[in-house]
Amino acid sequence: MIQQTDFFFEGGRRGVLLIHGLTGTPMEMKLLGKGLNRAGFTVHGMQLAGHCGDVDDLLATGWRDWYASVEQAADAMLGKVDQLFVGGLSMGALLALKLAADRPGRIAGVGVYGATFRYDGWSIPPLARLSFLLPLLKKLGIGRDRSFMEQPPYGIRDERLRAQVSTAMLSGDSAAAGLPGNPWYSLAEMYGLAASVRRQLRQVTSPCLVAHASDDDVASLKNAQLVMREVSAPTELLLLDDSYHMITIDKERRTLIDRSAAFFDGIVASNDMQRAAA
Repeated sequence: MIQQTDFFFEGGRRGVLLIHGLTGTPMEMKLLGKGLNRAGFTVHGMQLAGHCGDVDDLLATGWRDWYASVEQAADAMLGKVDQLFVGGLSMGALLALKLAADRPGRIAGVGVYGATFRYDGWSIPPLARLSFLLPLLKKLGIGRDRSFMEQPPYGIRDERLRAQVSTAMLSGDSAAAGLPGNPWYSLAEMYGLAASVRRQLRQVTSPCLVAHASDDDVASLKNAQLVMREVSAPTELLLLDDSYHMITIDKERRTLIDRSAAFFDGIVASNDMQRAAA
């Protein structure tokens, strides 16, 4: 049974759509959402299709379903705000970039948080680093019931928080902490999304705040560097030295909130100046 765990915080006419990661939950975006709301933004932490249920719920969906739910949430937000920003964590960052590529002129800016095109961080086991081969295995019908189980430190440097999240995750509460493993077929879908987004990065013309843990255990800095190098937009890099992959909830989340709010505010001010000059 899928539980609905998305959140909506009413604010001003500047909006932010927040997108969680693969096998994740809107809860991983909630602290960031609250901080942006305190800074005056209307915030929706959306829930991707197939998430916050069990493995079968997730396997019943693919990346096109996940992206369709992003588009639906963006359309709803565009009816409520004058300027829409989008931010995503991990795979959510890829979905945010795709939305910006597909809708030039509609997305004011992008928060690219821990972008994950490949699982190549230091905690990823050698076998799991071959997961880019999974689309082929899926095409051959191999491994539908297999998963890569999450490994310590679970993307979290804060040991107390890590203990809380891992307990919830391993207890089966996917609505609170996500699934404890990544099904092979869902990872295959993620790699299909990553290939699609890589081809579209040049189409991203919205300014991007690229935030990444310098010691990311799940996705190396090469993922952030790819975005910085390929998008056709102004970029700003924020490296977080005391966090792991889950930068929206880890030790430096307040820095991420403050820098995100300042980045988005700067775009609003620039757009206002351009309109006044016209």
